[in-house]
Amino acid sequence: MLRFPIFTPKAYAASYPSGMTFRGSTLDQSERFLEQALGSDWSIFPFIDVNIEVPATASSAPCYYKVCRSSCSRVICEFVREREGYSGRGIFSKMPEPKPFERLPGNVKPLHYAVTLQPNLVKCVFTGSEDVDIEVKEATKQIKLNSLDLTLRDVKVTLASGDTVLPASTEISTPNEMVTLTFDKALPIGKAKLSMAFNGELNDKMKGLYRSKYTSATGEERYMAVSQLCATCARRCFPCWDEPALKAKFTVTLVVASFCVALNNMPEISREQHESDPTLQIVKFATSPLMSTYLVAVVVGEYDFVEDTSTDGIKVRVYTPVGKKEQGKFALEVATKVLPYYKDYFNIAYPLPKMDLIAIADFSVGAMENWGLVTYRETCLLVDPDNTSASQRQWIALVVGHELAHQWFGNLVTMEWWTHLWLNEGYATFVEFLCVDHLFPEYDIWTQFVTNTYIRALELDCLKNSHPIEVPVGHPSEVDEIFDDISYSKGASVIRMLHCYLGDKDFRAGMNKYLTRHQYNNTYTEDLWAALKEASNKPVGEVMSSWTKQTGFPMISVTSHQDGDNKVLTLTQQRFLADGSTGDSSQWMVPISISTEKKPSETVKEVLLDCKSTQVVLEGISADTWVKLNPGTVGYYRTQYPPDMLDLLMPAMKSKCLPPLDRLGVLDDLFSMVQAGHTNTVEVLKLLKAFEDETDYTVWSAVHNCVARLNQLISHTDFHPSFAAFVRKLFVKIGQRLGWEAKPGEKHLDTLLRSLVLGQLGLYGDEAIVGEARRRLGAHVANTSTLPADLRSPVYKTVMSQADEKTFDQMLKLYREADLHEEKDRISRSLGATRDPNLIQRVLQFAISDEVRNQDTVFVIISVAMTAPGRSAAWAFFKKHHEDLVDRYEGGYLVTRLIKYITENFATEDMASEVEAFFQERQIPGTERTVQQSLETIRLNAAWLLRDQDAIKKYLTELEG
Repeated sequence: MLRFPIFTPKAYAASYPSGMTFRGSTLDQSERFLEQALGSDWSIFPFIDVNIEVPATASSAPCYYKVCRSSCSRVICEFVREREGYSGRGIFSKMPEPKPFERLPGNVKPLHYAVTLQPNLVKCVFTGSEDVDIEVKEATKQIKLNSLDLTLRDVKVTLASGDTVLPASTEISTPNEMVTLTFDKALPIGKAKLSMAFNGELNDKMKGLYRSKYTSATGEERYMAVSQLCATCARRCFPCWDEPALKAKFTVTLVVASFCVALNNMPEISREQHESDPTLQIVKFATSPLMSTYLVAVVVGEYDFVEDTSTDGIKVRVYTPVGKKEQGKFALEVATKVLPYYKDYFNIAYPLPKMDLIAIADFSVGAMENWGLVTYRETCLLVDPDNTSASQRQWIALVVGHELAHQWFGNLVTMEWWTHLWLNEGYATFVEFLCVDHLFPEYDIWTQFVTNTYIRALELDCLKNSHPIEVPVGHPSEVDEIFDDISYSKGASVIRMLHCYLGDKDFRAGMNKYLTRHQYNNTYTEDLWAALKEASNKPVGEVMSSWTKQTGFPMISVTSHQDGDNKVLTLTQQRFLADGSTGDSSQWMVPISISTEKKPSETVKEVLLDCKSTQVVLEGISADTWVKLNPGTVGYYRTQYPPDMLDLLMPAMKSKCLPPLDRLGVLDDLFSMVQAGHTNTVEVLKLLKAFEDETDYTVWSAVHNCVARLNQLISHTDFHPSFAAFVRKLFVKIGQRLGWEAKPGEKHLDTLLRSLVLGQLGLYGDEAIVGEARRRLGAHVANTSTLPADLRSPVYKTVMSQADEKTFDQMLKLYREADLHEEKDRISRSLGATRDPNLIQRVLQFAISDEVRNQDTVFVIISVAMTAPGRSAAWAFFKKHHEDLVDRYEGGYLVTRLIKYITENFATEDMASEVEAFFQERQIPGTERTVQQSLETIRLNAAWLLRDQDAIKKYLTELEG
């Protein structure tokens, strides 16, 4: 099977009539001709299937594509390989035409915004006004800026001479999210002031300036106003030049009810009573430094706070719901330690006089790094000592570390355009682990990085429908879709690899050069490479460009032979693809490290693989000594071992001579080979059995990842009960060792492991675990014994997996009584574990009820889609309610996430066709790439199941016998 990207210039069907041929002497050459015909930018667009049979022996036979028939929606091409008689047929479906988009012209530049906002928290509207100091860089009759969902009035320009000029026309383009002011005469070069008033709705879409519902201390339901302006929603709050490179200073004034807390990026400098309304106060804030519009923040509502001062003199406050200030103490402790750590690491002081962290009841993402006023979901900030799990505390530490890293990397220095988003998110993801490792060494957080971040990136990046780290972005609707595991997790993984390649000293020196040189400015990726190259004298740009500008990553195939006392390795790279296909000519500059049995925890050899293949000589290494590539699982690549080298590694894995990161690395690499069809699934099942005596949490996390993927696949078969028995036997020994009760002085990772193991045993039907989970939940519901927070998620899911109506109603009662949002999340995301068809429908209806906040609806639906009986129900539910769901969020991150998880676990061509047809008929902006990734994954699942299911069934049946 060959796959081709789809890119169709306007009216392309008319341009390529029947009979047109794309001919080349080889298949590759024909593809290049086809590429030229269909558009030069084709490589950034998704792939579709073109079924073409190509024998291995026919690689150089002349071939061509011939257009057989075309229409307004597709071109049907015939593939012909001359002489050998092989042919195929493919359909090139027309994608939606790229949205017309142009960046703002550079003839007018904003310098300073004076913005006044007055939210009405009863009517859920707001009014505003602004005076924008601008610089007219060339004489023009037009000013173009961004505005969306705002009504503008009283627009005028005051020239440096003092003259006032009114626009002859004001044209608002909603599709382009732009307003064009046209004047009768050209505005002269020089300084001027643009003034206007505006009003808008405090919407419920969690975008722009929106409303968030909360319950007051008196039990009254009220609304607060909060901003979420990233990525391109400042234009929903006030008219502006809403591009990251158009930095300006901001002076914000808020007109608010006297009982409300009013917050902005900068400290409050004055507060006075409104002249005509004594119930209102006018709160003015200090002027900000130069910053991008997406970092502006305002919050108006009722809050308590806790505060402290960091050792470097920054006042830090954590704002919590009224009456819950104690829940802000953990985040406050983290934040006050993070700021001086980053000051020391970057060798640059935090540039603002204060740092506020605030919990928001309704929030679409986890947190947002607004300069000086970071907004968080409640679950990402608040810690209740009695009800917050160890895993959640760890997550909160990481999120706080991530957002505060942005205060330097993203806020002080900002990417020039969204194409370079990874500079913000990839780096902050990497640094959050540096920070948490420094503050909480007991978390062993770098080992967890591999299972939580690195592997997640590889799983997405092996798809043909992945994208480069640097992906061209045009229309604002495209931005949300690249806030994904490539920008975050792959970005962080390649920076981790770079950090290892350069060493910490040179890495830090380069970071300081970069931040110092570009502070209060904007950058491209190449600016970072230049600074790191200066600090290290290594070819950073050459090495890293192959990782940021290409899609995917390499598979390093290794073979060995003996040359006397020396072991000679042959290393060969090729792109790793989830369907197992080869022939992609991509190459990377790959820093490769090697360890051996003599020194398992040390790197004994390093080489930069900058070509297709090379040889490495390991002196004094005998034939019966194991060798491992990628110690520490730092390099962003897969390793393919031949059977003889893998056999040598097996005893070291069982005896734990291999460090944990290397044990899980070998497992995950082998599992990826299985998925791609390079190895039979039975081989990974055999390897999993070798982990029955494993004790390390992160290794068990990797085991769990493999088991979960196999479970989704095998749930489509009639031998799933045999697989469940296999999983129970795999986890039973570690479950018995850990037990239900925490041991005195036990480690953080043992606490996490207990939750993981008991959860797995319960979900796969271990009778003893299920019985104990029911007993403990009953005591918890009856208030005779409190269930520890670390055990609640596994207990809730175990009980719900076999729940009846009575149990379901008990869980709903717990949900309604819960006051901590973390607890509500735990319960609501456990409801989907039910296998009962009637309860599945109740869960889905509950997800869109008023009892569930919009921010959480998606995750409740996803929880249903994770089970075999819930998968089809969730998809049917989405098809029925997709218009309401899309309208609820106006597209964006939550919708793409929902589409991904409710579709990607199907495993038949029929379901792939159904999903494909559904989204072809209903275009949802910003989800195109996600849909293509899901379609590819469904077809990969189908091929995997067809390929291996008989062997899996035979192996599992023999184990039971």
